[in-house]
Order: sequence, then C-alpha cells, then structure tokens
Amino acid sequence: MDPALPGAEAIGILGERIIAVGSNSEIAQIRGPDTETINLNGATVLPGFIDCHIHLIEYGLSLRNLDLRNISSIADLKKRVAEGAKNASSWVLGRGWDQEKFVDKRYPTRHDLDEASPTKPVLIRRICGHVAVVNSVALRIAGIDDHTAGPEGGTIDRDSSGEPLGVLRETAIQLLESKVPSPTLKDYEEAALAACERALAAGLTSVHCITDSPAELKALLELRRQGKLPLRFYVFIPVEELQHAKQLGFSTGFGDEWVRLGGVKIFTDGSLGGHTAALEAPYDDAPTNRGVTIYKQEQLEEIIAEAHQADLQVAAHAIGDRAIGMVLNAIEKAKNSMPNKELRHRIEHASVLNDELIQRMKHAELIASVQPHFIVSDFWVENRLGVKRARMTYPLASLLRSGVKVVGGSDSPVEPLDPLRGVAAASNRPGSAEVVGVEEALACYTRDAAFASFEEGQKGTISPAKFADFVVLQKDPRKVAAPLIPEIPILMTIVGGKVRYRSDSTG
Repeated sequence: MDPALPGAEAIGILGERIIAVGSNSEIAQIRGPDTETINLNGATVLPGFIDCHIHLIEYGLSLRNLDLRNISSIADLKKRVAEGAKNASSWVLGRGWDQEKFVDKRYPTRHDLDEASPTKPVLIRRICGHVAVVNSVALRIAGIDDHTAGPEGGTIDRDSSGEPLGVLRETAIQLLESKVPSPTLKDYEEAALAACERALAAGLTSVHCITDSPAELKALLELRRQGKLPLRFYVFIPVEELQHAKQLGFSTGFGDEWVRLGGVKIFTDGSLGGHTAALEAPYDDAPTNRGVTIYKQEQLEEIIAEAHQADLQVAAHAIGDRAIGMVLNAIEKAKNSMPNKELRHRIEHASVLNDELIQRMKHAELIASVQPHFIVSDFWVENRLGVKRARMTYPLASLLRSGVKVVGGSDSPVEPLDPLRGVAAASNRPGSAEVVGVEEALACYTRDAAFASFEEGQKGTISPAKFADFVVLQKDPRKVAAPLIPEIPILMTIVGGKVRYRSDSTG
C-alpha cells in the first residue's frame, strides 16, 4: 500500500520496526546469524488491518450474552430468550435481532418476552443497538409505566391505550441500562482480551475503539500496564467525559503506541434500521417519521466547539442527511471561529448523503468513517428511503471521487468483525455507481485508516521505519473475485514484529 514501492518480495524487521523492504537478495544481505526467517511461500502480506470504528470491549462482553442474529421469527426469538432465561442468574441480555428478517415483519414486544421469561428481567437490543425490547419485569424494575415520559432524544413505544410496549428507542434505553448490574473491572479486561483474540484472527493489528464508560478505558490501561495488549488501541471516549478530559489536560494523541487517546464520540441521531436516523424528508415506509435528533443545533454547536477548542478530535455519529447537516454546521462554525487546528474531525457512518453534503465534507476536511458491510445488512434500504435516496446511501465512490478521506470499520458488534467482509462489500456492488476497487477498499482499512488517527508516519503501509504490523493472507484480494474475498484465509497476524496469531494451516 506504499505508492513509492507498490510491491516487494521481502521485509526486514528489527525489534518492532520495519528496517528494509525490497527483493529477496537485498533483504538477505542484512540478515544476521540470529535472524529468524519466515518463508511465506508465495502468500500475500498487507499492512495490518485497522478497524476505524469498533466497540471492541462491548463486542467482548456480547460474547457472553444471547446472540440473536439470523433469527427468522418472533417464535424463534422467544425460544432463544426462554433458553437464555434458564441459565441466567439475573438479567437476560442479548443483541442482534432484526425485525426485517422476521416472517412476522414486526417488532417484538414485552408481551412476547413475558411469555419467554415471566420472572427474570430481559433486555435485548436490535442489531443496530439503537432500539431495545424489554419485558414487563424489566419495566417494573425501571419504574416505566403509562405515566413515564420519554427522555429527550428517545422514545417509548406505546399501544393504543398508552401502555408501554416494551420497545425503547435511543436515549430511552438508558432508563433500563442503569438498572442492569455493571461489569467489574475484571469482566472488562477479560472481554477486551477475548475480543482481541477474535480481532487478531481477522487480521486486525489496530482498532479505533469506541468506549462507553471510563471503566472500559481503565481496563485497557491496566492491560497495557501489564503488557497484555496484543494489538494497538486508538480510543474514543463518550462525549459525557469531555469535561473530565479537559480538566486533566488530555488532548488527541495522548498516550503511547499501544493505547492512545483519539477524541470524543458523540451521537447525533439513531439508525436507519430503527427508523431513528434523522432525515430531511420522512421515511418512505413511515411517512410521518423523520427520525430522532439527540441534540438541538445550538447544543451540538456548543459541544463540538468545546471539543475543538480543547484539541480533541470529534467522532460524530450521524447517519441521516439531517443529522449530517447539523454536524457540518457545527464543525464549520467551530473551525471558522478557531482556525489553524488540524484535528481531522470525523463523521461516523455518514450514510445518507447528497452531492451538497459531500462537497461540504470535502471543504471542511472531514473524514468519512464508514462501515461498508452495512451495504449488505441494509438490504431493505430502498424500501425505507425510496430509490433516489437509496442511490446516495453509502456512496463510497462519490466520496472518494470528491476527495473526501474515507476510512473503514465494522461497528462490531453491530456487524461482523472482519475487514475482508468490508472490503468485499465495498467492491461487490453490481449495477451500482458507488462500487469501489479492491485496492481502494483496502486503503480504507490500512493507509487511509492510519491517517484518521494521525499515525500515517507509523503504520498503514509496509515502509521502512514504520511498525512491523502485518496481515498474511493465503491469496491476494486484488486477484480474487470480490464475492470470494471474505473466504481468503488469514494465515498470520504480526504486531510489532511478533506473531500474535497463526492459523492451524501454517503449522
């Protein structure tokens, strides 16, 4: 991925760094008597993959809970929850259901969950994480009844008599989450390490990790202190911790090569799947609904200006075109009032766009942090948005042609933790003008991903002086049909010159 040397035969490593890249004969000349040599027998080496948007610790914790992906009916969902209730000591937690995949074509409700678990509280999140369903026991624990008002930035779905249906959207989920027992520091540490193992097996060497609480960051720092982290973390803290970060004098880049502070993550809207992404025009399949905005424009401008002034990179979750416009207004205002700050602010997801928004993103030098696998998962997008808007949803080629820096992530546990799936999704869009080349897609997870964390001088290409972070693939993704890219075996993942993952097939 280095334009100065697009391909080579061999790499020389000293300690954690690359010291030479070239032909076999050139690298053989610097080999010493104690040099370890690894012959890859024609395999393909790429810079280690970087996931630019992942909830890694949340993913690790989710491995302990019910996996509700690929369930095809409310009946199957109830069966899975009932099985989970048998083994749960207190709360029954799960994630991954998608009503679009149900033959019933409806949301589950508290009545469904009451049948599955009449005595233990249940909280199960939709795959997007922006909608949750709970049972009657959970509603009672949280004190939610027909008199409970929905919080700002969230809604409580109700039946015709005003009774809560158990469906909570956006910030309304927090009314329940505060009642669920919090994981311990050890739980967070174990979840992080379990997730790291999965990440390494997928070829990841760095992650831009979205944390939900100070406890998650504390767990990462403790693992770093003990020398147990096997991959590199660029961390985004919740915007609710902005004041603490300012008081401590933290700014983007604080930390070391294993745990580095990125900035603050802020939600501005919800998800397309949950009808909560904020749109300029109503949803085609819900004509009275334009989604949810978490903040008023003035509030958003104040928060982003404060982060910008504190030299903290902003990662703003914005999926709908209305939310993206609000973020652009706020960032443009902050940059105009405080110029000469290169903070590489980002819009996370940037899903529903148009030509004007893309040009504004380019002018404001915003990074589009996208999740290409949404293209596969959101198979219903044309029905939700209509043909015209659907064409400009996940418009990766338009973004790249316009000169916007595009970086790739998984949003795991929302989507699979597998960069090759993202590469395939971006480069396998038959009939779409938004398809991108495989090498362009790979750049989103390597060279350009490093730029998004101000680390283009340290990683992202196989170049002398950079970290020896690599992924070894059995085949070259550029020489494989796009639909088959996810099937390419990961043979080895090397971080800092050390083999951190080796597949069984490599011996």
